[in-house]
Amino acid sequence: MSSGNDCQPQILTKPTFGEREATELVDRVFGLKVLWIRSLPSYDDQNFHVCVSAEGADEYVLKITNSEDSQKPDLIEAQTQAMMFLSTEGFPSATPYLTKDGNIMSLESGGTGSGSKKYMVRLLTYLPGTPVAKITANAQILYEIGRLAASVDKALSEKFQHPSVKSLHRGQFIWNLANVPLLDQYIYALDQNKYRAVVEQVIEQFKGKVIPKLSSFRACINHGDLNDHNILVDSSSASLENPQYRVSGILDFSDMSYGYYVFEVAIAIMYMMIESPDPLSVGGHVLAGFESVLPLTAEERGALFLLVSGRFAQSLVIAAHTALLYPENKEYLTITAKTGWKHLMTMFDVGQEAVEKAWFETAQAYAYHAPT
Repeated sequence: MSSGNDCQPQILTKPTFGEREATELVDRVFGLKVLWIRSLPSYDDQNFHVCVSAEGADEYVLKITNSEDSQKPDLIEAQTQAMMFLSTEGFPSATPYLTKDGNIMSLESGGTGSGSKKYMVRLLTYLPGTPVAKITANAQILYEIGRLAASVDKALSEKFQHPSVKSLHRGQFIWNLANVPLLDQYIYALDQNKYRAVVEQVIEQFKGKVIPKLSSFRACINHGDLNDHNILVDSSSASLENPQYRVSGILDFSDMSYGYYVFEVAIAIMYMMIESPDPLSVGGHVLAGFESVLPLTAEERGALFLLVSGRFAQSLVIAAHTALLYPENKEYLTITAKTGWKHLMTMFDVGQEAVEKAWFETAQAYAYHAPT
């Protein structure tokens, strides 16, 4: 879940299309008649679930990108091409429905409010499934999510080629984990309390212990946002006591950027902790799945605690900052904060050594038995 801002804090203009206007957009740009339409929750873009009277796949997501990111067509092109590539590689990723002109996106005006804004519009295939946030995640699906995180980055980094890929070098992108130090300019959004003190501690430790090691990490293309709302699953088991899940959808590629493999596993661990009743145990299962594809180096493992803490800090600080800009969307923007603060505090109360010991011992146990 991202705010989309690169570099300096800025006000992102979220689209404000009504259902009638969105329906007209689907007809005019894509040549499809809408049977029904409903709004979907989103961070700073606008999404609609639409059903159209077309043969074959008849459900789509109309994605209207915020006005600032809409000025970066190469970046949106790269994200969309990556989705198409992953789909051809067998990953459950959405693909675009082409415009009447045969393009994957179109720049359109619209929405309420003052001023003339233009927004990049895409129509993506609708992926069925239940967000991980709405299930009780067991060890089996946590392991699968770890495998997914490694496999997606590995495929993108080793096989994905397109002229627009250079746009993924987003040096000051606030959601890239390397940029945790940039949180200094957003921290005003937090109250002066124990939570802010922990975030300040995370930032300082990150500057001293992670930034100097970045050159030793293995670089790759990161999806960057495999959170509990962006991974869809379905159950392939009739057992209600111990359901077996499989990933049925990967959503939201708007945080893609060049980063490092260890970033992806840290991001996945952090978001899988959010909904877990036993958050500190989560990391070992996700790590085991990730390392079944891409074993981490000693340097990467040594940074994992602070990388997970850094992602908590990013999510909590940027959500607080964005909620000040969009108070009407505060409930969605602060979903992570409901339990995020508690988990971050717990990590620091327990301490890096004990948390890493739990993660690494759980991951090691998978060397002796298959995930259940």
